[in-house]
Amino acid sequence: MSGDSLIILAVAVVLVGSIGIPTFLRHRRVERELAHAEERARRYGLHEPASLHPLVHPGACIGTGNCIAVCPEDDVLGLRDGQARLISAARCIGHGLCERACPVEAIQLVFGTEKRGVDIPRIKQNFETNVPGIYIIGELGGMGLVRNAFEQGRQCIEGIAKEPKRPGAALLDVLIVGCGPAGLSASLNCGHHKLRFKTLEKEDIGGTVRYYPRKKLVLTAPVKVPGYGKIGAHEMLKEDLMRLWSEIVATTGLRVNTHESVERVKRTPDGCFEVSSSKATYKTKRVVLAIGRRGVPRKLAVPGEELPKVIYSLLEPEAYQRDRVLVVGGGDSAIEAALALADQPGNHVTISYRKDAFSRIKPKNLQRIEEAVGRQRVEVLWSTTVKEIKPKSVVYANGRGGPFEIENDLTAIFVGGELPNKFLRDCGVAIDTKFGTP
Repeated sequence: MSGDSLIILAVAVVLVGSIGIPTFLRHRRVERELAHAEERARRYGLHEPASLHPLVHPGACIGTGNCIAVCPEDDVLGLRDGQARLISAARCIGHGLCERACPVEAIQLVFGTEKRGVDIPRIKQNFETNVPGIYIIGELGGMGLVRNAFEQGRQCIEGIAKEPKRPGAALLDVLIVGCGPAGLSASLNCGHHKLRFKTLEKEDIGGTVRYYPRKKLVLTAPVKVPGYGKIGAHEMLKEDLMRLWSEIVATTGLRVNTHESVERVKRTPDGCFEVSSSKATYKTKRVVLAIGRRGVPRKLAVPGEELPKVIYSLLEPEAYQRDRVLVVGGGDSAIEAALALADQPGNHVTISYRKDAFSRIKPKNLQRIEEAVGRQRVEVLWSTTVKEIKPKSVVYANGRGGPFEIENDLTAIFVGGELPNKFLRDCGVAIDTKFGTP
């Protein structure tokens, strides 16, 4: 081999080494980080989707990494062997940026899995249901995040605002049911577009967010509010958000019919709707349902559940002191309620959970509850189910037998919410069970 050839070969080796070795090392680092992320997801139960999440079609992905780059959440997706894969499905908030960023349409947002179905009202991309003129936004449509709800409220009303207006002073353009995050956003955007609208809320402004445990983190990104401006906070606790909502309502002059519940929505021959509430009847061109899932708490269906000591939300934890408390459930709401009640003087707090480990809860909540259990502030009854609630006790069983009975003054049930199926079906809205489908 000539001297020139040796020089060329040496240069090639140096170039390959200078490019290939860093690439190899970077690839190994990414693989290690991905393995750690998968381990964390399994430990915290985040590998199982809570609701809407991305599905990567095998073989279609070309590994650009665009989906990972645009996702604002942690470790929802990762790259392995040149293919995107789902890591922490429960962290997905359903904004769909990954789906839109994929250049080959290899990602699709779906509800549920092959084994775990999710009931979802039938909704089009513009949030209209199978009933023309009835729209569903927010938690009822599958995602309950505050920022998602605000965005859905904006998009829904912007679409309605583009429709031709009908004459008639007695005819509303929009009637909004519910004034949680989605309903509040829809109401403010109706005002922004100068639509004739009414907002009915069966309780008070804030909807079910008002019943979240104290100090619960409810806002994790800035949102823009019509007539008020941008909420620039990246994190906001429930109490701060409730105060802000009061300020927004006062600033914008928004009027909400509180303590007025909707009883019936009936389509009229002219294509409009007659909405009957507990106080009045309204005629409207469009109906926007923003009532949420948690408005109908799931019950245990056990004897004694009707007792006054049984609650399904926790607005004022300081109202319960020196009580023997049983919290039923193992999700974030149950954990946060248990911790809030454990902070009150004299309480003895026990959690009854049907599984043998907490799953699909936020890492911060897992850390807090583990610390509380370690310090004997909270006791956990693993793999247990409540069989009966008595005035001064609760009867439960576990996989090894039972029944067992513990003394009890307060039973707080946090096992999720149910769709208001009867109301939706009476409105004509179809409900589909999704098993890993859009």
